[in-house]
Amino acid sequence: MLLATLNRLSSGRISSAALTLAERGYERGDRTGARRLLSLATNAAPKDRVLQDRAAQLALGANDAEAALPILESIMRLLPGDPGAPLMSLVAALRMPGPNYFDVLKAIHAELRPRTYLEIGVSLGHSIILVGPETRAIGVDPAPDVQFPLPPSTTIHSETSDDFFAKNDVPGLLGGPVELGFIDGMHWFEFALRDFINMERLCTAQSTILIHDCYPLERRSAERERCTQFWSGDIWRMVLALKKYRPDLRIHTIAAAPTGLCVVRGLNPASPVLRERYDAIVAECMTLDFDVLATGQARALNLTPNDPQSLHQILH
Repeated sequence: MLLATLNRLSSGRISSAALTLAERGYERGDRTGARRLLSLATNAAPKDRVLQDRAAQLALGANDAEAALPILESIMRLLPGDPGAPLMSLVAALRMPGPNYFDVLKAIHAELRPRTYLEIGVSLGHSIILVGPETRAIGVDPAPDVQFPLPPSTTIHSETSDDFFAKNDVPGLLGGPVELGFIDGMHWFEFALRDFINMERLCTAQSTILIHDCYPLERRSAERERCTQFWSGDIWRMVLALKKYRPDLRIHTIAAAPTGLCVVRGLNPASPVLRERYDAIVAECMTLDFDVLATGQARALNLTPNDPQSLHQILH
């Protein structure tokens, strides 16, 4: 026990000294040296939360996202319960720098200028408000909470998406087929798959469907039962299912924080595959463990750079 205590004290002194030297390195402009010292400090005391926090703040203060990210990820793993939305959101932003998904969604509207738009999952209205003035928009949500006025061209239906698709002549309400759709409703795979099936049949071959929450941060936030504030659910299964059963689709997940934005093109409204095999697809995908993404998550989920050039290529 005495030896263990001495080792901890020694590790603590080494880490503290290394952090001090790392700070001086950043002040001198020696980013490479500062990173080495940060690595020494955090590796010497990997379970010291206070020290890890100090190291992360030092790197963030120096605008060194590359050094801060692994430290913050280590802190996140140290926490047995919910790491909290602020920490997880910060890690997501560092992993996927660039415009967040709202900004990407706004850019997509500006690029495509769709005549019609259908959104599943309105919530507070922060995405449907991005619709351009030339677009006829419909939002669907069983409990929308929009606290600001929407333009006359936008209508909200307060019902589940299953009921909405079953009861309504959607092209009649929109004045034509769905040119741009956005799925951001219930964060369970089978719900998103049903929404995709119902939405695709209302599209044309030139339409685009967007799916939010396809690129999970880590296992806890990707569970079906919500146990963290920051939560994407198991929508990641959606990309795997579409890649396997609809290889005709063009699928790209834009690396937009916090949890990616999947762009699906090359739609075929007449395709019966997903509808006819829905139960079997759901049963198969529900057997997938999150570990299927442990190696090669970016490749498995078709991650695409988050920049204007890449977005333009995806959309055309």
